[in-house]
Amino acid sequence: MKRLTLIFLAFCLSLTLFAESETPRVDKHLRIYYDIMRELDMYYTDTLPYEQMLEVGVTAMLKRVDPYTVYFPKQKQQDVRMMTTGKYGGIGAIIQQFGDSVCVSNPYKGMPAQKAGLRAGDIILRIDSTDTKGLKTDGVSKLLRGNPGSKIHLEVLRENEKLSFDFEREDITLSPVSYSALLPDSSGYICFSEFTERSAGVFAHALDSLNGLGMKRIVIDLRGNGGGLIDEAVKIMSLFVDRGTPIVTVKGRRTKDHTYRTASNPKYKNLPVIVLVDNQTASAAEIVSGAMQDLDRGIIVGTRTYGKGLVQNIRPIAFDGQLKLTTAKYYIPSGRCIQAIDYSKRRQDGSVERVPDSLTHTFKTRLGRTVRDGGGIVPDLVVEDDTTKKINITYDLYRKQMYFRYANHYRNTHPTVPSMKQMTITDAIFNDFVSFLEKVGYKYETETSRFYKPLFDMANREDLDSATIASVEALKAALEPDFHNAVYRQRELIEKDLLSEIATRYYFNDGLFYFNLQSDEVLLKALKLQSVNKK
Repeated sequence: MKRLTLIFLAFCLSLTLFAESETPRVDKHLRIYYDIMRELDMYYTDTLPYEQMLEVGVTAMLKRVDPYTVYFPKQKQQDVRMMTTGKYGGIGAIIQQFGDSVCVSNPYKGMPAQKAGLRAGDIILRIDSTDTKGLKTDGVSKLLRGNPGSKIHLEVLRENEKLSFDFEREDITLSPVSYSALLPDSSGYICFSEFTERSAGVFAHALDSLNGLGMKRIVIDLRGNGGGLIDEAVKIMSLFVDRGTPIVTVKGRRTKDHTYRTASNPKYKNLPVIVLVDNQTASAAEIVSGAMQDLDRGIIVGTRTYGKGLVQNIRPIAFDGQLKLTTAKYYIPSGRCIQAIDYSKRRQDGSVERVPDSLTHTFKTRLGRTVRDGGGIVPDLVVEDDTTKKINITYDLYRKQMYFRYANHYRNTHPTVPSMKQMTITDAIFNDFVSFLEKVGYKYETETSRFYKPLFDMANREDLDSATIASVEALKAALEPDFHNAVYRQRELIEKDLLSEIATRYYFNDGLFYFNLQSDEVLLKALKLQSVNKK
């Protein structure tokens, strides 16, 4: 009962955050919970896993609130640290599922894994004394993380050769600037990935470096940026708009309204700005893109953003736990909130839906342009990446990890390559790639061919004449294309994907971005804009 009482007290303390004005209602449900736990503790036939029951119960309860309110028990404090600071103790590498195994997919340059000699494609067999067989990426990730300075032993499989590595974990800090470069037309480009502590300072440093190279305008790439700290978003806006400019207002049921304003004079007040966004641009990233739009400070290019207008704070919970709790909504300079889903209005099955455009409201930017709330930021110039919609052999090669596997093989058989700007896919490399596909038994399957079997089965079940069934059966051969013909027909697209993948093995993120940006349709269309300063 002592353990049960401690668990119950932790649960009660976490719920009292919500209980100020609705104490009787909360007390009723706490009593029900306590009675159920007490009866289980006293009479259930087996020993109960109290801690797991608490975590599962709280997690299920919070899912009925919104996806952003999350409980972190003591053992998951590393996740909180990573979320707020961008730091964690580990080896500095991305891992991915690779068939039934887990492999290194991208060791970060200059970090422990890369310095120790690990490469993309290395299949992780053992971590210290633990065999990784049967583990998924989340299980392997937990084993790889640990206190900075702690030793780690890895056994991996590389091209049928077993290798061992012994090194130390470090305090890994991922830069919020994934890539920055001066493009050929003198546009600066910064890919900004997250709004964590001091990330605005890293952004400002990258901007200053590009300015020193003769930058004429800046492209801020917020695609895939899930947001983070509001303060960092406001600091970034301080680089571009006058001191004292309202950027975002936070309004909550229990909190006093607060408006965040820029606190310094802008260093780049007249620098033309383009912001790239997509459907994964969210939260603080939407504050920056939305403020740029509302203040007519830059042009937003891409697709509609995610639509997360909710603010979370992290509050302490009993027994060293923490609760990431939605406390307010934010409103950008025009006065609109871009939250796309009202989680307080659920269907009977618990599901939710986005606010339809017909129920949104209009607002005005600083120069009088019409913008809307309730569904993310709609770009000034809507541009979709058409390459993601094309389904051909390039998609099948990516889906079956053929680019990834060949690049690993190439790196393991070619110690050096030309400089990044001189790299190209020669006839010899392309033909070797085709031979590699043959060697590993690659079979090209079109999306259409996957529908053939259910079509053929249905044709045999229905009352169709034999001639029709024969025609359906004859279709099978036509839907099984020769992959050689398909590969050479799509050679140009395949070479682009293959080149960026191989370059990543030698030049890491720089190689990936350098080649991907050359065929980035959204970026290329954004760079064609003649004027981006709206004053």
